[in-house]
Amino acid sequence: MSGLLPDPSVENATAAALSRFGSHLPAGATATVAADAGLINGTWLVSGPDGGPLAVLQWLNPLFSPLIHHDIAALLARLADHGLEAPRLLPTDAGALWAEAERGAWRLWSFVPGSTLHTVGSAAVAAEAGALVGRFHRAMDGWRPARHAPLRQIHDTPLRMQELAEALASRPDHPLAAEAGALGAQLLADWAAWAGALEEPEVVGHGDLKISNLRFDEAGEAARCLLDLDTIGPIGLSAELGDAWRSWCNPSGEDSVDDVNFDLSRFEASATAFLEQGPPLSAARRAALAHAPERICLELAGRFCRDAVLNSYFREDRARFPEQGAHNLHRARVQAQLARSAKARSPALLRVLRPA
Repeated sequence: MSGLLPDPSVENATAAALSRFGSHLPAGATATVAADAGLINGTWLVSGPDGGPLAVLQWLNPLFSPLIHHDIAALLARLADHGLEAPRLLPTDAGALWAEAERGAWRLWSFVPGSTLHTVGSAAVAAEAGALVGRFHRAMDGWRPARHAPLRQIHDTPLRMQELAEALASRPDHPLAAEAGALGAQLLADWAAWAGALEEPEVVGHGDLKISNLRFDEAGEAARCLLDLDTIGPIGLSAELGDAWRSWCNPSGEDSVDDVNFDLSRFEASATAFLEQGPPLSAARRAALAHAPERICLELAGRFCRDAVLNSYFREDRARFPEQGAHNLHRARVQAQLARSAKARSPALLRVLRPA
């Protein structure tokens, strides 16, 4: 888990963290790095002596305030009131929602059986995802909870693009400066030409609806619940769904440059299911969503391109990309291609979103 905790201390650190939640676990419970550990927090699957999964241990990155757990607890209660499944936060033996760490915090989640997907393999899976998110948004409709943790405005796209320009200007000596600079210049030009509108009412949303943050059943067919709830909070619907469609409608996945394509069948299936299951939307709010995928693809491309020269945020796979920054530059290129594909298809997206 390099980049989160010093490698030699990980095993001791997770064992010490588990001891804080001992009332939920049998003797001999162990934690192993989860296959889908994510890019920001640390995630370990907790197993019993027989090897069966019991819970999920997470180290919360200091980017997030531990106070977020009070907001998550309120959200979980809201979901329960509306009959929606969700993992449970398991308190420490002292009754706290999290355990303090030297850096960040530890928490324990109940284990939700099922599977994690990294690509959407069919329109049927896309429809399942859209329906689940629609039900989630219907449960959130009209809810305005008090906040405990500071808000993180991840989808402030103009600010993200400004940060990209500043990062490229600050690191002309970086080995990838020429490649990142050329890509960054194109991203900034594409953003300047974006045809959508940023002003819209905010809703309470998930904030990070990539497909791996949805839990499916064991067969990978039925969507059960949402995971990774640290980004819950006020958000514009176009940012929320733009990020979802960015993930769901790219059949080749987020890490492949082969045949990057914004797939219309997956978009239509997921958008139709969301509109059927979610809260009612005006014609204007539906139409605004047609430009959302391009926006969020450009935004994420900008964030990856920025980190290609700053090397300070996203974890990279050094086995595949030994050079520092190369993985993030690769990711930025994927999202830039996807943005262009989404833009080319925006008239078709509008036809799907337009009310009958």
